[in-house]
Amino acid sequence: MIYTVLTNKAIQIAYEAHQGQVDKAGLPYIFHPFHLAEQMTDEISTCVALLHDVAEDTDVSLDDLAGEFPPEVMEPLRKLTHQTGVSYADYIIGLRDDPVAKKVKMADIRHNSDMSRFSGGKPISPRDAARLGEKYKMALALLSEGH
Repeated sequence: MIYTVLTNKAIQIAYEAHQGQVDKAGLPYIFHPFHLAEQMTDEISTCVALLHDVAEDTDVSLDDLAGEFPPEVMEPLRKLTHQTGVSYADYIIGLRDDPVAKKVKMADIRHNSDMSRFSGGKPISPRDAARLGEKYKMALALLSEGH
């Protein structure tokens, strides 16, 4: 993890925003963005990784975040926030031109694809595991196209 004034602010906001949430495996949700942030190599991508699900999955809006973070953080965050009515494939295609959004999304997909997260926790059905596997395989292929 990279610790700066900005990343520490992102840690605090993500922690508070995801308070009480659990992931599909039943684990505290905050471990997911922390896991992604640990893989990032610079301040901006670390902030984006920590905040990547905040606007989509909590009461904190992109406008709220824009009051706290510079455009270098906000532009990838806007692209990573899946808007209602946009297909998943179009959403993924929209990330390809932003190196930070693409890097964070690829880490997100790799983590979400790791079915070992369910070991000893809330089980996932074989059908759901297969569905998610196909979804993430398609997303990684789309992110890799043309690059």
